[in-house]
Amino acid sequence: MLNYLIKRILMMALTLFLIITLTFFLMHAIPGGPFTSEKMLAPEIEAALNAKYGLDKPIWQQYLSYLQGIITFDLGPSFKYPGVRVNDLIREGLPVTAQTGFLAMLCVVALGIPLGIVAALHQNKWQDTTIMAIATMGVAIPSYVLATIALYLFALQWQLVPTFGLDSWQGYILPVLALSGFWLSFIARLSRSSLLEVLGQDYMVTARAKGLHPQTILFKHGMRNALIPIVTVLGPVVANLLTGSFVIEQIFALPGIGRHFVLSISNRDYTTIMGITIFYAAFLMLMILIVDLLYMVLDPRIKLGEKAQ
Repeated sequence: MLNYLIKRILMMALTLFLIITLTFFLMHAIPGGPFTSEKMLAPEIEAALNAKYGLDKPIWQQYLSYLQGIITFDLGPSFKYPGVRVNDLIREGLPVTAQTGFLAMLCVVALGIPLGIVAALHQNKWQDTTIMAIATMGVAIPSYVLATIALYLFALQWQLVPTFGLDSWQGYILPVLALSGFWLSFIARLSRSSLLEVLGQDYMVTARAKGLHPQTILFKHGMRNALIPIVTVLGPVVANLLTGSFVIEQIFALPGIGRHFVLSISNRDYTTIMGITIFYAAFLMLMILIVDLLYMVLDPRIKLGEKAQ
């Protein structure tokens, strides 16, 4: 286990290094700079700003300086918010993004998996048909379309929830619905197919032939193996939800990380773009590592880091 963790951490560090390098040089390959879009900006002022942020130095010096900051967990200053660092923007937006994402994740797990189980246990019956029809629609409809329709109906037409902001608990309803819609439907479909595959295995037939209680067969023998592909998907899903959706946060005007990312693109705020990209990549790799470790809990036969004999 220790050797496996060391190898994975080294691989994560190498992957993160490549992401940092690629993101840095892609940002600097874009024509212009973070201050070239400012209106009526004198060349002397632009030169002074470039010198202040070290943008007048050779690209390799800027790269080494940025790597040095990354090592000390400093993502650099924001080019559009004087006196504000990228770490501060992430620290400011993370609670909002994490709260919304956590609620969406609860909806995905608490509703998606049970709906998939119900559909599998009532295969080809009206319960299965209804759940799969709704799940197919949820997968097919993009989240921003769902968010726009929900915003128009529930907020503008019926005025049941606020149109934007998180001043009350009602403000979380539409963002959570829009965030979880696709993944809830996807997990429901995956849960159904995974459980149906497990229920058809020989050891499940043997368990039924021995006269075991149906609940014991389902939860002790069936779900434990059926959860393995679901957990595989839940790692990236959790990372995606907890780091927010850029479009959803923009639609509902949520002051989260996604909104900062969208604004940084339009403002050509290079350090903020790179910082949020690096943060998301690191969090995603961490969630994938946690999922790999959970494999051993769900199936002790899985030995991480060992070669097949």
